[in-house]
Amino acid sequence: MANVIDMLKCKCPNCKKGKMYSELGNLLLLRSPKMYTTCSECHFKFEKEPGFFFGAMFVTYALISAEMIAGMVLFKFILDFSYITVALLAITTIILLSTFNLRLSRSIWIYMFYSNT
Repeated sequence: MANVIDMLKCKCPNCKKGKMYSELGNLLLLRSPKMYTTCSECHFKFEKEPGFFFGAMFVTYALISAEMIAGMVLFKFILDFSYITVALLAITTIILLSTFNLRLSRSIWIYMFYSNT
């Protein structure tokens, strides 16, 4: 359970103290999240090889799919909004959560391949 919380907080998978990101990003200011190359606490290298985080886009896809399905269920079947309203709300949600999804997907990706052996 502690690993899940550290993963959601984007902490270093090695020491669980250092942060993975120097800037969280802001969609409204057109700034993407900036990731440290190494942990400030234990000097763990986050990107193991060039293109390591390429696979994180599949995690982002899964996150976006889950958010869209949850949004559709909430807005269409529970709140009974029209289909066009549901589609617009889904697109807006995806755009607003894009920087959060990028950070979280990279954190999930690195935790998937981390082993402390």
